[in-house]
Amino acid sequence: MLTKVYGSAVFGIDATTITVEVNVDKGVGYHLVGLPDNAIKESNYRISAALLNNGYKIPGKKITLNMAPADMRKEGSAYDLTLAIGILVASKQIQATEIEQYIIMGELSLDGSLQPIKGALPIAIKAREEGFKGFILPEQNVKEAAIVSDLEVYGVKNITEVINYFDKGEPLERTIIDTRKEFYEHLKDPENDFADVKGQETVKRCMEIAAAGGHNIILIGPPGSGKTMLAKRLPGILPPMTLSESLETTKIHSVVGRLKEQIGLLSQRPFRSPHHTISDVALVGGGTYPQPGEISLAHNGVLFLDELPEFKRTVLEVMRQPLEDREVTISRARFTITYPSSFMLVASMNPSPSGYFNDPDSPMTSSPAEMQRYLSKISGPLLDRIDLHIEVTPVPFEKLSEKRRGESSKIIRERVMKARQIQTERFEEESIHYNAQMNVKQLRKYAKLDEDSLKLLKEAMEKLNLSARAYDRILKVSRTIADLEGSHNIISSHIAEAIQYRSLDRDGWLG
Repeated sequence: MLTKVYGSAVFGIDATTITVEVNVDKGVGYHLVGLPDNAIKESNYRISAALLNNGYKIPGKKITLNMAPADMRKEGSAYDLTLAIGILVASKQIQATEIEQYIIMGELSLDGSLQPIKGALPIAIKAREEGFKGFILPEQNVKEAAIVSDLEVYGVKNITEVINYFDKGEPLERTIIDTRKEFYEHLKDPENDFADVKGQETVKRCMEIAAAGGHNIILIGPPGSGKTMLAKRLPGILPPMTLSESLETTKIHSVVGRLKEQIGLLSQRPFRSPHHTISDVALVGGGTYPQPGEISLAHNGVLFLDELPEFKRTVLEVMRQPLEDREVTISRARFTITYPSSFMLVASMNPSPSGYFNDPDSPMTSSPAEMQRYLSKISGPLLDRIDLHIEVTPVPFEKLSEKRRGESSKIIRERVMKARQIQTERFEEESIHYNAQMNVKQLRKYAKLDEDSLKLLKEAMEKLNLSARAYDRILKVSRTIADLEGSHNIISSHIAEAIQYRSLDRDGWLG
């Protein structure tokens, strides 16, 4: 008897429906075809034990299973439940007249219980698009799948529940989630507050500008000056995620299986902080079976690279294009995948190998050759893609011992949101959302300078030997400073402040 059961494969951050054809005929043998990987080839052992422990068995006949389309590579153990139910129906051990109306996915344990799968959200989205009635999956993944409306989503603990649903008509509990309610219920004030930061007013101002315009930023200072503490507080002053941003971000985290059981939607902006030993594949994405990397997991949030010069140069260089295009494309001989990667980059570094260059209270212990070798790990083109360079100095004892709390993240966020609203209205007819995304044409249109500003910028370009890209960065930051002040025009004071945030150019540390 021939039976068709439906599963799904995640490719990139989108799903493709997989038709599992199961044929049971005279003879002996178990043949699984359709480019399955080793995890799927081993499924017959898990399926056999799970069925035996629940009162069923794999028939002693010739079983042929085809996973179509046959030319697409399938991976993972999430097809266990799909294959098991197909075998039971094809061997007439159970009846299932409506089985072709459902996507069925889940990894089987030997006792028949189900383990969570990856990519439940994109699978559910694809199931609704293709008109399936429902989606049956492990209960651990049910909340993320139930975000998708107009699709019956059932979370199950054991294969017996699925068998009884189809064969005996025993009902399953459908999970229904109000997506908007789920999103707004999990919105909350940031845990890390700028009010806890003593001193560092200049750095706070710089980070406010970065948040208002979506600019990349690098913090330069000795150990213990508060670089990491400041970076962790940046997501708290960014505007709250919109529902569409939340769905897109959740989709990426679903693909790599990073969602917690009790969370259906990510409502807080991601903050990713990979270690400096990370590989380029882990950072950007890819691999034999492509997965999103850290820069995609930071989509719509913040990517923090602590001790930037300690990262391998090859790892840093692969970031250059994603920083410009806000997406990463991975090309191989057999496939091309694009992952979204619109994130704010926050980097930190010591000013020298010893960490105390330019610190008046500590002697400089690094030789000029060591300094050059240390700083040359960061290429000029990468630095050009970072809009704001700011020095972070140690906080004096008088500031640390102050009882007065600083300005809260909530107050700073309100100013950031007002500036972002100005940008939203400005770019209403454009394909961008904030100042950091402006191209050359848009810069000429929205960042016009008067004579005084032009003269000041020209002097800075000549004295600091800035590149054309650095010129554009200064204009973008100036536009954001003007937006924070509610000014329609960019004036010389805005240009002067923006130039001050090019520390590495100004001090010639890389020269």
